[in-house]
Amino acid sequence: MVSSRGPWRWLRWVIGAAAVIIVLAVAGPFVYFHFIEGNSPAPLSLTPGASASGNGAPANGAPGNSAPGTQSASPASSQGVSGSVAGRWAVSSGSRVGYRVKEILAGQSHTAVGRSSSVTGSMTIKGSTVKTASFTVKMATIHTDSAQRDSQFDGRIMDVAQFPDGTFALTRPIPLAPLPPAGTIRTYRATGQLTLHGKTVPVTFPLRAERTAGTIEVQGSIPVLFSKWGIPNPSFTGFVTTQNHGIMEFLLDFRPA
Repeated sequence: MVSSRGPWRWLRWVIGAAAVIIVLAVAGPFVYFHFIEGNSPAPLSLTPGASASGNGAPANGAPGNSAPGTQSASPASSQGVSGSVAGRWAVSSGSRVGYRVKEILAGQSHTAVGRSSSVTGSMTIKGSTVKTASFTVKMATIHTDSAQRDSQFDGRIMDVAQFPDGTFALTRPIPLAPLPPAGTIRTYRATGQLTLHGKTVPVTFPLRAERTAGTIEVQGSIPVLFSKWGIPNPSFTGFVTTQNHGIMEFLLDFRPA
């Protein structure tokens, strides 16, 4: 007489193996994002009074939600800065430009963040009005915590060999008056042209600025809909899916040229 236990034992093995595969498919990305990659860097941001108190290092806190034209005061603002800000200013070391894109791997959400400090640029202020401003970042120098992600970014997504630079140029003056005291963050509205992947698109966005006796720090985030700039969707079929848009963020430290 043939035992029927054999087929049932085989079926239990198949079901158990399938369960293990499902658990690994769900838990694997969770472990990778939360324990191997770790948390994504916080958005680039200014800290009220940090520069005025002698700490010129940019901070990485969450960006503020001040409405255009409003300001965030701090104890350091009582120091004040007298005199004119007119003249030519240049982007200095410590400035950073990068991107933020939300991606999903097997149901696990993660924000990919790339940063570069290879930034150049300048700003011209006449009286209390910003007349010109621009910055350029070398796209091949933007890196994340993943060599595989960077390879995709440099190749099929941004094609940095053909389009090596990302640039922004102001096209509408920004009035600064009344000039805020030192250590105070004010929010303004900027209009200009953003060039990515060889295509130039007009953009308007809020930016935040803080001045001290010797520097002006500017922080902003520009929404980027990939199709507008002809950028292929970063999704990697069958592995990682992303949204159809991202954010280009910057934190620029301007000093007298």
